[in-house]
Amino acid sequence: MKHMNESFPEDFILVGFTKYPWLDLPLFFVLLISYMFTLLGNIAIILVSQLDSQLQSPMYFFLTNLSFLDFCFTTTTVPQMLFNLRGPNKNITYVGCMVQAYVFHWLGCTECVLLGTMALDRYVAVCKPLTYSVIMNHKLCLLLSSTAWLIGLANSLLQSTLTVQLPLCGNKELDHFFCELPGLIKMACVDTTVNELTLAVVATFLIMGPLSMILVSYGYIAQAVFRIPSANGRLKAFNTCSSHFLVVSLFYGPGIYIYMQPSADHPQDLIKALTLFYCVITPMANPFIYTLRNKDVKGALRRLLRRAILSKRI
Repeated sequence: MKHMNESFPEDFILVGFTKYPWLDLPLFFVLLISYMFTLLGNIAIILVSQLDSQLQSPMYFFLTNLSFLDFCFTTTTVPQMLFNLRGPNKNITYVGCMVQAYVFHWLGCTECVLLGTMALDRYVAVCKPLTYSVIMNHKLCLLLSSTAWLIGLANSLLQSTLTVQLPLCGNKELDHFFCELPGLIKMACVDTTVNELTLAVVATFLIMGPLSMILVSYGYIAQAVFRIPSANGRLKAFNTCSSHFLVVSLFYGPGIYIYMQPSADHPQDLIKALTLFYCVITPMANPFIYTLRNKDVKGALRRLLRRAILSKRI
């Protein structure tokens, strides 16, 4: 029992940026404001996509999935970070840490696959517009969405289970803001080559697979767009696809740097900053990217607000 307690402590100390204590207060307010915007933006996208009859297309089905995913993704980590930043207590329970690691990895992997699926949807919409509604029928959309969630869950169960079995030998300090697998692997007091190799190989497959599909899809999309005779048609296709491509860039860039290189090569402070970017800033930015660059979403938001105002007056 004593060995068990030493290997698996009751709680962890999340180091974060404790060597820069002056950052706690400004970072607390930045995270709080970002989290509020993330919740409002993603909830607005979900409501608009569900309630507006003009947004009942496969594109907005996947966008609803992405918004729900970002809502959960941020909620997995930010409340704990806010709690730790508001005072001297930087602890998280062992059980809470393990749950956070499982869920965070599940949602992150799911988003990788889902973004690839959204690129496939954009390819069919631009390159095969006449048969778009037939090919991307509701049954196929459900299948693609469910597959993304199940792939993410399966990978999380594999990777997280391998990681939580590593003995820690009393190590309690986790050099991160929250419980993420690379940080937990570094805490182990045994050889972690297998864990690091498995994480890198699977991450390469889950990142580069969807990313390759995205790049190939956008290669075909670019050819199709240049063949559109009208300037307005080209502009509409460009605006529709550029929003997704911008989201892809914001999400995949930090992920490639963090997960696809040997962990010893990473400056830890840079890893923390990049992790904050893709798990806080990107989910906050996604609704604004899709809203500001999409006339249909902006129109649906105006109609929803108008209905809400009129219902209050009545």
